[in-house]
Amino acid sequence: MNFLDQLLSHAPALLVAIPLLGAFLTPLIGRVNDKLRNIFVIGILGFTGILVILLAQQIFASGPITYVFGSLDPYVGKETVIRILFEIDALSIFMAMIAIVLSFSAALYSWAYMEKNTGLDKYYSLLLLLTVGMLGMVLTGDMFNFFVFLEITSIASCALIAFYINKVKSVEAGFKYIVVSTIGALFVLMAIALLYGQYDALNIAKLADSITFSFVDKIALVLLIAALAMKGGIVPMHMWLPDAYSRAPASVSLILIGTTQAGLYGVFRVLFTLYGNVITLPTISMGWALVILGLLTMLVGVIMALIQIDFKRLIAYGAIAELGYMFLGVGTCLTILANPDITLAQAPFAFEALKGGLFHVFNDALDVGLLFMVAGAVYYATKETSLNRLGGLARNMKYTTIFFIIGLLAISGIPPMNGFASKLLIYESTYQLNPILSIIAILSSIMLLAIFIKVFHAAFLGPKLPQFDTVKEVPRSMLLAMGFIAAFIIIFGLFPDLIVNTIVDPAANALIDNAGYMRWLIGG
Repeated sequence: MNFLDQLLSHAPALLVAIPLLGAFLTPLIGRVNDKLRNIFVIGILGFTGILVILLAQQIFASGPITYVFGSLDPYVGKETVIRILFEIDALSIFMAMIAIVLSFSAALYSWAYMEKNTGLDKYYSLLLLLTVGMLGMVLTGDMFNFFVFLEITSIASCALIAFYINKVKSVEAGFKYIVVSTIGALFVLMAIALLYGQYDALNIAKLADSITFSFVDKIALVLLIAALAMKGGIVPMHMWLPDAYSRAPASVSLILIGTTQAGLYGVFRVLFTLYGNVITLPTISMGWALVILGLLTMLVGVIMALIQIDFKRLIAYGAIAELGYMFLGVGTCLTILANPDITLAQAPFAFEALKGGLFHVFNDALDVGLLFMVAGAVYYATKETSLNRLGGLARNMKYTTIFFIIGLLAISGIPPMNGFASKLLIYESTYQLNPILSIIAILSSIMLLAIFIKVFHAAFLGPKLPQFDTVKEVPRSMLLAMGFIAAFIIIFGLFPDLIVNTIVDPAANALIDNAGYMRWLIGG
């Protein structure tokens, strides 16, 4: 076995171990040299990204893999061996790709954006710990370890949100986030305890094979969905998201998108995998529940974005609206599949809805992430966040303006950007369920377009204000990070079929193929 094969055989463990080790080494390297520390963190995340790509190629070519921390034999004599399992399928690695793209971009962007702040050794350590939590959540096949990684993301996110400890609103946003996260974590832990007490197992696949959908199982389902939807920022449990996204540093806002989507991954995994074998007729109501939550999230996000004057807070509400499209797509899939009167013509649209929802998860991370970086660039150059006190920046910040236009078109679903491809799949599939759903989704995108055109005019066009005469373009590292994300947006938009066939189709198939997930069970 050559070095590459050995590396790949342990890649699932290394995806967590490398950034975890980096998090503890970062303060030590920071004592030597700040520049060396930044290079080290970017290198750690870059190497982790390469491992994600190599592992993704293996999974897409050969199918899911199971990595065991501990004994391969679940029993020694009559004793059960305590061990940890990573069960990685196409959906898991799909989410891992999103997490590492956001983390790498955040670290690159932070080089210049955060350089004038103190406490950067802690900042970069927390950034790596947050990456560990996100990757662990999407790779683990064990419910309790999912909870552990969920807690890691919560603690690291809270500290990063409140990084500006001299700003009261930042500390308040961090406090609000940790309170909500603690309540959600308690719900998750209670649900795990209920399932463990019933089935004496924590492995997701083994639990899925055992669940009978008893009254206790239904309580656990409600607890899990409520907690993870809260973590995902779905209306009406979105109260923490605008404050957290707008008060954190722009680089942190970027990576927080990944933690939000890791929560949504938990929702999808619970519905399709953990309870996939037992939700039959109730799936109709569950599907419609997701559709309604998606519509509410979409509409609340758009309406609240209309009245915002703070640049980052407006983007935060736009991000909430985009979360609604994901729930709408997944809910449409569940509803169509559960309908006993489904026709052969309608059946394919269930899978199209699921593909649209999952594709939009990646697209949303890119589009909203780019807009947050643009907002951060504007603040870096002007020290201003109010749209009422900005204007004429396009004259001195040409590259940032171009990146904003790309983000504006992408989040609004305008071709040829990536948002158009995923939203079109959602429009087509929801039309088969109910044309009104498709109309609401299209109108929401039109409203988002109008909102961000208003922002474009307010911040970048119009007369240049006197106080911004000396404004300059942001440093190259920030432009490079924005260009990195913008390149993904353009490639995904120009070649959507390639992206869908390569990574989205396998992820959607993995989510609905519950039996396939079971086949990779090694024990609990």
